[in-house]
Amino acid sequence: MCGIHLIWGKGANEASIQKMLEMSRHRGPDQEASYSPWPGLWVGASRLKILHTGPDADMPFWSPDGRSLLLWNGEIYNYKELRSLLVKMGIEFITQSDTEVLLHWLRLYGTNGLEKIEGMFVLFFLDLSSQSVLVARDKNGEKPLYYSQNQDVLVISSESRAIAEFGGSQFDKRQIENYYFLRTPLQGKTFFKGVKEWKPERYSVIKQHSAFRWDQIPFQAKRNDTPNQNGFREALLNSIQKQFHADVPVGMMLSGGMDSSLLYAMWYRESGIPLNAYTIQLEEKYRKKYEDSTYASRLVEKFPAHHHLIPINQTIFFNNWEAYLNAVDLPIGDSAGFLTWMIGKEAKKDVKVLVSGAGADELWGGYQRHRAFDQYLEHKNFLLKYRKLFQSLPLGRGWKKFFNALDSNPRKTFLNFSALEPVSEDMYSDYERVFDTNLPWYKQMLDFDRKVYLVQDVLKIQDNALMAHGLEGRSPYLDQEMIDLWEQVRDEEQLKGKPWIKSCLNDLQLGWLAKRKKMGFGLPLAEWFAEKGEFSKRVFSALEEFQEEYGDYFPSEMKALLTDKDTAGKYHFLTLYNLFLLAEWVKSQKL
Repeated sequence: MCGIHLIWGKGANEASIQKMLEMSRHRGPDQEASYSPWPGLWVGASRLKILHTGPDADMPFWSPDGRSLLLWNGEIYNYKELRSLLVKMGIEFITQSDTEVLLHWLRLYGTNGLEKIEGMFVLFFLDLSSQSVLVARDKNGEKPLYYSQNQDVLVISSESRAIAEFGGSQFDKRQIENYYFLRTPLQGKTFFKGVKEWKPERYSVIKQHSAFRWDQIPFQAKRNDTPNQNGFREALLNSIQKQFHADVPVGMMLSGGMDSSLLYAMWYRESGIPLNAYTIQLEEKYRKKYEDSTYASRLVEKFPAHHHLIPINQTIFFNNWEAYLNAVDLPIGDSAGFLTWMIGKEAKKDVKVLVSGAGADELWGGYQRHRAFDQYLEHKNFLLKYRKLFQSLPLGRGWKKFFNALDSNPRKTFLNFSALEPVSEDMYSDYERVFDTNLPWYKQMLDFDRKVYLVQDVLKIQDNALMAHGLEGRSPYLDQEMIDLWEQVRDEEQLKGKPWIKSCLNDLQLGWLAKRKKMGFGLPLAEWFAEKGEFSKRVFSALEEFQEEYGDYFPSEMKALLTDKDTAGKYHFLTLYNLFLLAEWVKSQKL
């Protein structure tokens, strides 16, 4: 796990690449280097040592003949398999690292070799003979990569702020609208003008800085059998054995939910090794509703861990808020970001790798919107016929959101379910192309969540919050074998409500976890706003200031929301927090 940077063209010099390295040193505090392989190009890397922690695996990593070098960020989980093949071909190794395996694999197979790489990664592979750079990002978008390009210079980096600092980019106020509805900038954009996100599953061989085009990494599924419960259990166990492996201490983000609990229980049953595990614990008065610490504590009674309960209250929140804002590369409207950052702050004392349950909900139908969409498909005609009647009734927040989201277009309905408020036709058109129309309706929505919500929200939060503390985050549910299995599923009933995960929990005598009601991972925002105390005052004060500066770019729904504090605090607390985060981040970055 590392940070990587490239400047090619005007302004490429040692001072510029060093500035980018300084801004993202938290991503790789163990080793740092920069290099210019040919005039006009500078590259740099900050290394977080996870496998083969000695200096002979440092970056840039050179080929024995001195004709190529590699800088990258991530982990290759099938590196032992690839290494074995390379040894048979006569390759001699000097380290036990996946870095050396990746370099030789790309040196021999080039872009064709990307298909066989299983893991999370972004990479620069430089060929000095042809003066070309292969740039690639993994299929799931687990590792971030951003770029900016014009006729004079190409800049690529693990962090958007580093590029913005180099080019003097300004705040892109047009992204406020998309953020309001969907918690992030428009897919492929950032909050900096001209700084874009490199797409997941894309690569390019760049031979001149002023032009490049993307190609898609091909992936060949290894499985051709019919997926079932046993196959799921076997694939998940294989993933756990690979992703819990490191040459440094590994820990667990334990939410007390099904997904992370299953990972840890399977790990402990197979290994008998207790790990450090970290769980957020809210104030006692909120624990009846927010039960993560209760369920996690019960789990570790059966599957022992070195369990750390991390207290959260408003005082702790504000004491850490400024440091959190300074650590955020790209704000995501989700209070899970702050909680993950707090976990990382505690975990860095003991571990360098943290495993999470990310990806299980998106792939296996764990969110409320998946259940809502299933009901929509089943009763579509009835719901659309009486939609206006239902909208007129005095319903609760959840039902009101459901009926307001309904549309005759199933894809727009699901996007509305995903958004905090129903989106416009123009905004829908920006996301329509993401849906894979070759898939059946329900699986199509899960695939959309995997490509958008998982990449833009969950994984971005995990990477940013943990790397701020020099920690690597891993997600076994996103292992290539798990993705292969998911892609083979034809019976959509196996994708509704995580039945295979629940069955695995039952087998481990954890049925009480399988019955736990789904609870989002976040701060007790509704309760904090209801108190109408310091938290509420500070949020609305920040939003008033933000509106004075950028109100011309607020959508009408956002302006209306801010006119009634009582209603907003009661029904739109998630949106208010998101806007507070953005307003405070913009201020902290002096944009």
